[in-house]
Amino acid sequence: MCLAFALLGGCGHAPRSAPARETVYEAFAVRFATVANFPLRNLIAGADSSRRLDIAMMVWPLRAPSGGIVLIDAGFHREKFITQWKPRDYVAPDEALRRAGFRPEDVTDIIVSHIHWDHADGVDLFPNAHIWLQREEYEYYVGPAGESLHPGIDRDVAAMLARLKTAGRIRLAEPDGEILAGITVHTGGKHTFASQFASVRTRAGIVVFASDNAYLYENLERHVAIAQTLDAQSNLRAQGRMLGLAASPRLIVPGHDPAVFERFTTVRAGVVAIH
Repeated sequence: MCLAFALLGGCGHAPRSAPARETVYEAFAVRFATVANFPLRNLIAGADSSRRLDIAMMVWPLRAPSGGIVLIDAGFHREKFITQWKPRDYVAPDEALRRAGFRPEDVTDIIVSHIHWDHADGVDLFPNAHIWLQREEYEYYVGPAGESLHPGIDRDVAAMLARLKTAGRIRLAEPDGEILAGITVHTGGKHTFASQFASVRTRAGIVVFASDNAYLYENLERHVAIAQTLDAQSNLRAQGRMLGLAASPRLIVPGHDPAVFERFTTVRAGVVAIH
């Protein structure tokens, strides 16, 4: 682990630029809400219980050369989640994308990192998209009638995913599979049964979108497991894999760190370009 992760931008290996003929994406982070005063003990294993952070709720659009948009995670929009969590500055994810300059109807594919409500609930906001989940993740959590098979998935999210599968819009991915040209999904660190993260070819090299496989930069920089995982060691192994895949450690994007919007190039308020 490189202790100077954020400052040096690497651990002795240079960014790997893609050949010109390969599919490369423009990558962004779009913030659609904030959950204020969140306890870090729920994010970082062993964190001081007094530490708090206003965490960012975000999605990650990837613009393809064709102009189509691949979206990593889809946020949430159901009123029950908004009422329960009371997010600050909330904008529905499709509207947040529109304000950021992306047309929601241009989203062709959504990579859902895992089945938790704050990442999967919003997929039905994008009617033209296919939805990618790990096969084991879907089959572990979603029953044939759309029932929730295990704790961790909200029953409304389970029912929605089953409806989308019936409609032919769910794509079940296998570990370490290139699901689209220039985009590979990898099983992560047991945040859920088979959570996944994505590695994406960009002009800066491979960018890794960790989602909740690393909540914060602190998980990565200190090599500390996330607090909410079924297996801490698997999470640490996933961190190691992400470091090996990314063109530079600075190109690993954590799932909820507000510092993402400080470390990358600002496009407009709440939107940064990942490069």
